Amino acid sequence: MICVSLQNKSLEEIQEILYSSDVEMAEIRLDRCPLTDEQIEILFSDSDVPLVATCRISDTLESLKTQYKDLDDKQLRSKTYDIVQTRLAIAIEAGAQYADLEMEAPPSISRKIKRSCDQFGTILIRSYHNYKQTPSKAELKEILAKCVDYGAELTKIVTTAQEDADSETIISLYDDCKTPLIAFCMGVKGKKTRLDCLAHGAPFTYAALSESDSTADGQWQYLEMEKALYGDRQFLAKSKEPLVMPSSKSFAQRAIIAAALADGVSHLDGYSPCGDNESAIRVAKAIGAEVQEDGNRLTIKGIGAKRQCLNIQNLNVGESGYLTRMMIPLLSVISQSPVTLNGEKTLLKRPLKGAMDIMASFGVRLSDIFVPLTVTPPAIPGKAEISGKDGSQLISGLLMALPLAEKDSTLYVTSPRSIPYMFITIDILKKFGIKVSSQLEGGEEFISSEDWGLCTGITFKIKGLQEYKSTDFTIEGDWSSAAPFLVAGSIFGEVELKGLDTKSLQADLSIMDVLTMCGASLSQIDSDEEGKGIIHVQKSPLMAFYTDANNCPDLFPVISVLAAFCEGESRISGIGRLAYKESDRAGAIVEMLTQMGVLVRIEKDDLVIEGQSLSHRLLTNNLLKGGKYTSRHDHRMVMALKVASLGADSEIEIDDTECVAKSFPAFNEMFDAFSRFIIA
Repeated sequence: MICVSLQNKSLEEIQEILYSSDVEMAEIRLDRCPLTDEQIEILFSDSDVPLVATCRISDTLESLKTQYKDLDDKQLRSKTYDIVQTRLAIAIEAGAQYADLEMEAPPSISRKIKRSCDQFGTILIRSYHNYKQTPSKAELKEILAKCVDYGAELTKIVTTAQEDADSETIISLYDDCKTPLIAFCMGVKGKKTRLDCLAHGAPFTYAALSESDSTADGQWQYLEMEKALYGDRQFLAKSKEPLVMPSSKSFAQRAIIAAALADGVSHLDGYSPCGDNESAIRVAKAIGAEVQEDGNRLTIKGIGAKRQCLNIQNLNVGESGYLTRMMIPLLSVISQSPVTLNGEKTLLKRPLKGAMDIMASFGVRLSDIFVPLTVTPPAIPGKAEISGKDGSQLISGLLMALPLAEKDSTLYVTSPRSIPYMFITIDILKKFGIKVSSQLEGGEEFISSEDWGLCTGITFKIKGLQEYKSTDFTIEGDWSSAAPFLVAGSIFGEVELKGLDTKSLQADLSIMDVLTMCGASLSQIDSDEEGKGIIHVQKSPLMAFYTDANNCPDLFPVISVLAAFCEGESRISGIGRLAYKESDRAGAIVEMLTQMGVLVRIEKDDLVIEGQSLSHRLLTNNLLKGGKYTSRHDHRMVMALKVASLGADSEIEIDDTECVAKSFPAFNEMFDAFSRFIIA
């Protein structure tokens, strides 16, 4: 990416540049721009463009010498350090994405700025500048190591090229460097290194808006560098209006079945039709509920379900794995006789791993681990210990079914996975008047996604003889559907999304954590007390990340594409969770990335991806390879392939894109329209 260095500009001038032009990111020279402390706070808190806060010690000192001629050198330096620390601290607290602190800063300032960066999530750059020459490679490697020792998350080494060999020396630093690095030469002879550094993995480089704005000899002008990097491609346009995300099918399916079980009429607003949701409606009708669709509102008159109240022989769950696993326990409680579950498409090839053992804990027999299968009731309530290693879906079904049983139950789940989905179920149950208590082991009471990885077991206590009560509420937007747009925006351009709740229990809200980890520029506009507003993401330098996706397996395909555009080696844990999705997603992802030319391997339960930034790929002619790809009829793979297509060297043809109707029927149309804006 190209970072424009801004100096000698007022607040108004800087804001005009950031808001009205297409600059990707900007360095604000706080030592050279006439900004008050209040203006610094306004600038860094009000910009979605990634900003680097820089306050050079030498320039600040020279400025003070002309203002305070009565101060001696020690007093001037002390005042200089105070100003540098204060200005950087204000920018960091206000939202600077990067803070650049020179290596010559005193240890006391270094420690304070490091703590401030850690507290507010700012990436600390430790920088070295030599305005006279280029030291030897051995000396530069020592400086690089010292920068890392001094807390650098990103090291910047800038020297002056007196001859061509100096440029070769500075670029050679990338050969065996294992940490994020920006290294280039100043001076006319070093000009080429300012672009070449991107081809060797630098997250960004610096340019000037015009020749008069240059901060050092040899600096490129922005438009000149933009042409050299992108050619005829443009990557910074955005859609004119925020994109409205569909409702969460995780919430919708649970709510539809709960409303069907309830006594009375429920109204569900914000509903978005998709294959799995329509299957849930058909199931609701099949068990006797009345369902009316009016735009984005569902009106459902429930059956007032009680134990063994149904007498049906067959039930079709479509292609929905969750609906299958939810209905197995429910049918074992509310049905008077055996019920055969039928399905279609990929569901017929997906084994219900662990289902027989779990249901046997409650005295229920399943005829098979593949659909079609027969469920033989009744379920016997009581205490049971079951494994959660195969996922949460059947457990969610038990949480919905056991409240209707004639006695209380205690469910102890070992090795839990996809924990958030269990708590989505509890949240829906609460809305319909059903109470389930929970206690997590290995961490405190469930609060946020930070607890999920600590949890070693969950105990659910469920009172029997409860009744579902009708209710009205709005189904929240779907983070699974949002993820492809957020990833595309962070790599290629800019996007704004509506209809999402940042306080959601949805597991795929974790996409925000993943994007933050790799350095994406995220913000929320017009947020209300409920955490709803417009989510904004903008192209930003992206670095390798590690994340545990055990609790959010649906994110795996799209964050694997994200990793392909993050500089360095990324690791995504939880690959074992993917074997029995709509496709063998682990195999599908490895096959997809390998065909695209991305180095990928599986190490135990980790997917390891060697990524390169978009700039790196462009300058080395290493964009993802286009061609014919298979989605394996998996909606999540289609979404990942669509994102990848924005960074491919030729068209990516997908054999089946219609399977996205399972979760997001409008996805192809919406993404294609969005991509026309994002890449002009």
